[in-house]
Amino acid sequence: MCNKVLPYFAAGTIVKGFGRGSKALGIPTANFSESVVNTLPDDLNTGIYYGWASLQKQIYKMVASIGWNPYYKNEKKSVEVHLLHKFQDDLYGEELKVIIAGYIRPEKDFSSEEELIKEIKNDIAIAEKRLDEPVTNKLKDHDFLIK
Repeated sequence: MCNKVLPYFAAGTIVKGFGRGSKALGIPTANFSESVVNTLPDDLNTGIYYGWASLQKQIYKMVASIGWNPYYKNEKKSVEVHLLHKFQDDLYGEELKVIIAGYIRPEKDFSSEEELIKEIKNDIAIAEKRLDEPVTNKLKDHDFLIK
């Protein structure tokens, strides 16, 4: 697996994504630019990850999708971060920092949008639990997120 590159640290400005997270799925994402995606290590597998995010000087739990989103048949690799917090406004242009702490599952295709949403909600539940474990919980205090 890809654990030798974890935890992985990334930072960049939030850019407009495909417009599906909030609208179609009800699960908004903060998307990194291609320049951040292009710097990912080659041995960081595509799939669903969990970790910590820093935005506007606040720390949040997060789930991230890294890859091609087979259900939507993307032609460009993306990093889409779902912060486990409800925001009132769009976050475009804001600086986002993430520590990817662990791997949940590989990417996969789904037969319906409902099936995809159910799986994402399961990913979120797994992330919530794993981020409360001492080894990953201590990462929320890392200098990378705070400074």
